[in-house]
Amino acid sequence: MQRSILAMALAAAGLWGAAQTAAAGTVTVITSFPKELTTAYQKAFEAANPGIKVEILNKNTTASVAYIRELPEGQRPDVMWASAPDAFEVLASYKLLQSAPEVVNRSAPEKIGNYPLNDPKGMYYGQALAGYGISWNTRYLKAHKLPVPREWSDLVRPEYFGHIAISSPSRSGTTQLTVETILQGEGWDKGWTQLLQIMGNAAAVTDRSFAVPDGVNNGQYGIGIVIDFLALAGKYSGYPVDFTYPSMTAVVPANIALIAGAKNADEAKKFMAYTMSVPGQQLLFDPKIGRLPILPYSMLKPPAGYPVPQDIAKRAKVQFNTELSGQRYPVVISLFDQMVTFRLKELQAATKAIHEAAAALKAKPNVRGGELLAQARSLAYTSLVGADNVKNPEFLELFRKSRRDVAVSKQLTGMEQMWSEKARANYERARQLADEARGLAK
Repeated sequence: MQRSILAMALAAAGLWGAAQTAAAGTVTVITSFPKELTTAYQKAFEAANPGIKVEILNKNTTASVAYIRELPEGQRPDVMWASAPDAFEVLASYKLLQSAPEVVNRSAPEKIGNYPLNDPKGMYYGQALAGYGISWNTRYLKAHKLPVPREWSDLVRPEYFGHIAISSPSRSGTTQLTVETILQGEGWDKGWTQLLQIMGNAAAVTDRSFAVPDGVNNGQYGIGIVIDFLALAGKYSGYPVDFTYPSMTAVVPANIALIAGAKNADEAKKFMAYTMSVPGQQLLFDPKIGRLPILPYSMLKPPAGYPVPQDIAKRAKVQFNTELSGQRYPVVISLFDQMVTFRLKELQAATKAIHEAAAALKAKPNVRGGELLAQARSLAYTSLVGADNVKNPEFLELFRKSRRDVAVSKQLTGMEQMWSEKARANYERARQLADEARGLAK
């Protein structure tokens, strides 16, 4: 009778489903990781822990952060699991994570290169390692007589026009990290110039990170800008794919964290600890997963020739600053969308015209034509937000505010619309100037 009354009361309060879930010991994991990875861990953990179920809630990283922010305590997922450390910094800044130091595997090193494996404040923990780089379809490059790219700077060259794919950083936390790595390595202004040149050569900006490696695997795209595990999974699954880490890269942890107010904290901690255990780390070598482990290879059985994280970290030229990335995270993803994702056709047209003008002027130099080409490049490849802006705390704080606030939403929407229109005008003018420069070379 008492149980029935309790059930009626909970149902009336809209909490019966949540209470049943808590009683069942279900761990709800919100993650951007692909099904191949999450299913492998779900099955292995449940087999090792009878009575505990794992529920996977799949969302891209940006959407995951927004989802957690919008839910009240008691209704949030239990575990956040994703690649982007700056997303965890954002969640920590809103006090949406809680410490769980007991889940850490002490056999893992404290640092990868100079980068801490775990959050120094103890709010999230490295579960795997990731680097960012360039993948390519070997058959595609051979068929199109394209050289293998090794550095980000290679991708600005005209021969790669129309052969590159990338996902949008607003839809992919791993792409956001790649973009941020270039910005930190080259500096804000020079970094954006390089990014915009590469994006001008892009065939597509996809809305799913998995669409890029899938497209490279099947030959739809020749070159993909991807996180290493997406490329390695294709390579070790037998696709004609290879991958390289540019020197301007960083090896950073893919992280896992306990969400503040988790319904099943004890079970969630068991799941987190399992992912960092020897059996959990060994799963990373599965050809369909292809990730880098945090544990030393002496404790595991890696495939022959598998990349060694510490070796990659030693070669990397970027010491990734997670705090800086977290501060400007919403600015970077918004600016990329307005300048690239939503204006890709205009940027492509400007870039095509610039390549053609450069080739014509190389064959027949013209001083005025050279001046016009320089103007075209400046218009097409200069960020609409300068380095000084992203050092302004008030500017950064505006982008951290909730868009549910009508006044904030109106201000941000107006700014983004201005960026979009300015980008369109700049690309169109750049195309016109490049065409004019090419005409002078005839």
